Amino acid sequence: MSHIDEFIKAHQNAIFNLHKDIGIVESAAERIYETFNLGNKLLIFGNGGSAADAQHIAGELVGRFKRERKGLPAMALTTDTSIITAWSNDYAFDSVFSRQVEAFAKPGDFLWGISTSGNSPNVLYAFDKGRGIGTFNFSMTGGNGGQLKKKSDLNLNISSDDTPRIQEAHMLAYHLICGLVEDKMFGDSK
Repeated sequence: MSHIDEFIKAHQNAIFNLHKDIGIVESAAERIYETFNLGNKLLIFGNGGSAADAQHIAGELVGRFKRERKGLPAMALTTDTSIITAWSNDYAFDSVFSRQVEAFAKPGDFLWGISTSGNSPNVLYAFDKGRGIGTFNFSMTGGNGGQLKKKSDLNLNISSDDTPRIQEAHMLAYHLICGLVEDKMFGDSK
């Protein structure tokens, strides 16, 4: 099978799985909407490609997804290299997100952790820290969901072990979530 055929098959499977789990996508969007309406914020984080996804999601919500509107309080914890490198150098990379959650999260905030393995220690520890603060923890994972699935109030798991395909399905899911949040916040019309 060619790479293109594998890509198409994987995307068909991702769309099928997301259709099956559309209730999770809708629940995440509804909870983010409620978070924003209560004056709380969204903190998003992950490693590698998931760090880029966290920044993408924050950019869509602070900036705009499909419509001109006011900015929404979303922040990627992966963007401040001074915090990441200073903390990781002096302490440990495993605690870099939990330290930022400790600094920025308040009760009622929404944590969005992304880990294709579901076992990234720094994402797991951030969820633990958030739980102690009183955050809502949503995760997007791959494989069997790993330990992160168990630490989540809501989990969207893409049951694949192919990291690029998991990331592509995550992108589809977070674009759906961003669109639903915009619709709920600002009406269904463009």
